[in-house]
Amino acid sequence: MTRRAARTARLLRGLVVALLIQPIVAASAQVVAGNVDVGEGVRIHYVEAGDPGAFVTVLLVPGWSTSSAIWRDQIASLSATSRVVAIDPRSQGESTVSLTANTPEQRARDLRAVVQSLRLTNVVLVGWSQGVQDLAAYAAAYQGEGVAGYVLVDSTVGSGPAAAVQRPRQLEQQLARMALYVRHQKEFLRGMMEAIITSPRARERIDEYVAIGSRTPPDIGVSMLLMDFIAVDRTSALAAFNRPTLVIAASQSEELQAQRDMATRIGQARLETIDNAGHAVFLDQPERFRELLEAFIRSVR
Repeated sequence: MTRRAARTARLLRGLVVALLIQPIVAASAQVVAGNVDVGEGVRIHYVEAGDPGAFVTVLLVPGWSTSSAIWRDQIASLSATSRVVAIDPRSQGESTVSLTANTPEQRARDLRAVVQSLRLTNVVLVGWSQGVQDLAAYAAAYQGEGVAGYVLVDSTVGSGPAAAVQRPRQLEQQLARMALYVRHQKEFLRGMMEAIITSPRARERIDEYVAIGSRTPPDIGVSMLLMDFIAVDRTSALAAFNRPTLVIAASQSEELQAQRDMATRIGQARLETIDNAGHAVFLDQPERFRELLEAFIRSVR
């Protein structure tokens, strides 16, 4: 090989490496973080990616004891076509730990403050697990103002204390789990994550999720669970979902029939299932979840 040919080959290799690295650098540079002051000394942490001028904004709400970090794959994939914002609910992740008002109703007000502060429009609200309770409270309080659609991921809306006492065995198990969580928080969180995440690839992040969950004081975590699923009947809020609604459920979910019933009670809802996934369906099957979410976004756009 001549000297010129060797130099040309080195330049070509350098160009290929640069082209391969450039999208990664650009993608990471698009993600920004910030905080929204929602009053009484509480700040809600968020991360944002994508085009601020996009027609649709996807607002991702995580579940109990998790944070915006759990939506990492969705932030990366959806930001190519939409503005994407993911939050840490109060007392979770990097948001302020609040000793009071850790309820779906207050978290709905926090969501509203984020929407207004960041001037989000045509919002597709996506809530997973506990986040479904927050979306129900949001729909009931704000009647769909500024919302293009709702996505309820693998959870039903809490049916209150009367329904809980009608299932004494299940209620007993829930209370026993709460007691275990208070005594052995990290061990409980690890066991929970291993139960709801089935994909080996997704399980590689469990240490991170346990560390994030440990930032929520256990007594606050228990009060959240009580207010989410036992203390308040929010089923009347189903009538307030007056925008197109997508219910995404794991096909093996024990609550699959309950989620089907919930979808039938929402006027503009349809249900889609995801196979080979645990409760964290978007972690176990991110491509299938993305396909469903992108198709829904196109339909409401």
